[in-house]
Amino acid sequence: MKNRILALSLMLLLTTVIIVSISPPALAVGTGQWISTYKIEDSTGQLLVQYDPATNTTATLSPVIPGTAIKVTFTVDVIVAGTGNLQLTTGLSKTSANSQFWNLESATYNMGSAYNPNSQSTQFTWTVGTFDMVLTGTVPASASSTSLFQVVGLYSTGTTLDKITVSATSAGMATFLSIYSQQESKLKGLISGGVDQGYIDLYTKVMNESQALATAGQVQAATTLLNDLNASNAPPSSTMQALFLPLIGVMVAIAVIFAVLFLRIRGKVSYYQLVVEDQIKDLEGLTLRISKIDRASSSSLESVKDRLKRLVGM
Repeated sequence: MKNRILALSLMLLLTTVIIVSISPPALAVGTGQWISTYKIEDSTGQLLVQYDPATNTTATLSPVIPGTAIKVTFTVDVIVAGTGNLQLTTGLSKTSANSQFWNLESATYNMGSAYNPNSQSTQFTWTVGTFDMVLTGTVPASASSTSLFQVVGLYSTGTTLDKITVSATSAGMATFLSIYSQQESKLKGLISGGVDQGYIDLYTKVMNESQALATAGQVQAATTLLNDLNASNAPPSSTMQALFLPLIGVMVAIAVIFAVLFLRIRGKVSYYQLVVEDQIKDLEGLTLRISKIDRASSSSLESVKDRLKRLVGM
């Protein structure tokens, strides 16, 4: 009798383990496992935001600007059934080009009769399955006033199951972020080029100050500050400065040599000038004596004396 009871107990235990092992895992409410992947594009098809389920990371490639139309493509995994309907909502407003918000791309999933693609908030049947959905709409102007704007929300009787949120920014902030990215690339070029560290520190300080101004709401002032940065006026690198030092030394040496030669030549010229001046004085006395004897010879000597005087600047 005891053996039968023991065997029956073991069978019940094994049956329970098998049932639990083959049952689908239930998704916890609010853990963010319902929307498995998504991406956000603008009206031109440029990718703005993308979620990578493999690394569980969200990459913001370009800012989401209020007042612009966007397209959100996402996948919902419903791997456990429930009672009632699930609900999709969006904070986007309807665009002039589209008459509906939601566009189901998976024909195998039955959304049910409560599904209304033209409504910001719509319900659909809670059945096990996976479906791809495309949402189109315009980011409202009020989106920039919140730290995170909810693009898509998935609910069950008022309880949040999952959601897609973005950090919307103004057009001015988008311009600032674009210029900041450009200046950041230039700064990396200055660092790799070996520009003087003092200039790099100053460049970095200006960029940090602009970021602080933008965070404080002074976006225009921050943008102006960034525009004043000019990487083309950067001083030469320390390597170039090291190369300039020998060149400067050579130039100084050449200048010293020329100065010495100039002084030596000037000294010789001064000596010759003194000699010529003495000869002119002797010639004046000789001319005076000859003028008493031969006026023609005296006139010739007087002409020679005048030319010598002009030569030495007398």
